[in-house]
Amino acid sequence: MENHTEKISILKSILGNPITKGKEYLFFCPTCKHHKPKLSVNIQKDVFKCWVCNYSATSIYRLVRKFGSFLEKSRWSDLSQQVDINISLYEKLFPEKKKKEEETIVDIPEEFCSLANKDLPATAMRAKKYLKDRGVTKRDILKWKIGFCYDGEYGGRIIIPSFNMEGKPNYFIARSYEEHWDRYKNPPVSRNIIFNGLYVDWKNDLCLVEGVFDAIVADNAVPLLGSVLSEKSRLFKEILNHDTPVYLALDADAEKKSVKLITSLLKYGLEVHKVDIHPYNDVGCMSKEEFLSRKKCARVMSSDYLVHYQLENL
Repeated sequence: MENHTEKISILKSILGNPITKGKEYLFFCPTCKHHKPKLSVNIQKDVFKCWVCNYSATSIYRLVRKFGSFLEKSRWSDLSQQVDINISLYEKLFPEKKKKEEETIVDIPEEFCSLANKDLPATAMRAKKYLKDRGVTKRDILKWKIGFCYDGEYGGRIIIPSFNMEGKPNYFIARSYEEHWDRYKNPPVSRNIIFNGLYVDWKNDLCLVEGVFDAIVADNAVPLLGSVLSEKSRLFKEILNHDTPVYLALDADAEKKSVKLITSLLKYGLEVHKVDIHPYNDVGCMSKEEFLSRKKCARVMSSDYLVHYQLENL
């Protein structure tokens, strides 16, 4: 009972005083901001749902994580032993005791030259101009450790490396900044990686986008290196293990693939939001400010959305 009282205290500090209705507490919904308290929270069942906008989840911690302060998140996490719960869920869904798959480690091209260096050769001018034209800033270059190759196998290409959670390079993007027919020439290794997993904050909202230049625009983002995410992939399992809220922002022409991915994520009870990028073709065409604005207005995904989509496409 003491645990229950502390949790209610945390929710009150975030959402204000509730109306009590049996075992449920009715708060004002922070998502739709309806004028009546329609957000129903059941502490014992660890669920919540807004009866107006359908914002819901099978873990109240998601509500605390999204709208609470750092202190409130920490207090709730300690009370619920959230880490233990997530590990149990992960083991339940993936019980097979298979040998851990070794992740491929790649060598960054020998000709790689970091564009974060102060003294750059004249050959770097075209690479820098290409990035500037795409809205990539000096800060982005430093954060993403972006470089280029002037010659060699990857000559005339921007190089954006990826590092796994141990800090080892596991992939890199090689994008031509010249007029080359083959825009991308990436290493011939498995794409079953978490691009720059070393820098992902799993406790906060995670943006899933298609390409690396999209990820540069979106904060705390992982590029899918395409528009497909298998339930058996490292990235999917890591999202599930951490119960990470997902903001999906795929290219405008990938609607069917977006719906398929939303279906997979919802099946495991994950919190999913869909960012509207129309009329842009992809996130990489936006400014960071524009994407952030759209992310704040992202639509919460539910089974109702999937049913509505299916009816529209009969």
